[in-house]
Amino acid sequence: MEVSTAVNRRELARYLARVDDRWPIEIAFLGGARVADEQGAPPQRERGPEFVVVLVSPAYDGMPWLERVYQAGSLWDGLEMGARADVHCYTPSEFERKRESMRAVREAVDSGLDLLAVS
Repeated sequence: MEVSTAVNRRELARYLARVDDRWPIEIAFLGGARVADEQGAPPQRERGPEFVVVLVSPAYDGMPWLERVYQAGSLWDGLEMGARADVHCYTPSEFERKRESMRAVREAVDSGLDLLAVS
């Protein structure tokens, strides 16, 4: 039995809708090993997390970071997607800093899927 490594775009759209119902999302990217696989990355590499989700909303302002990540992460359906996700939730100003300082965020933005363009 072969396990599919394809990215479930229908579930991604549902996930984004669940998140956007709670916080209006301005920027959303999906990166990680599964996205790299779809884009033709070679199999012999350090995989890292299967999925990296980057969400940006001004509504996160004043909300503790761990609470944002926990709530947005609990909306991710790992069974439908085939793996858990590392979820990053930032305000617009935090995002500008993190895209420069965090490799996972930078890679999701530079080579991942723009979820707002996909949905």
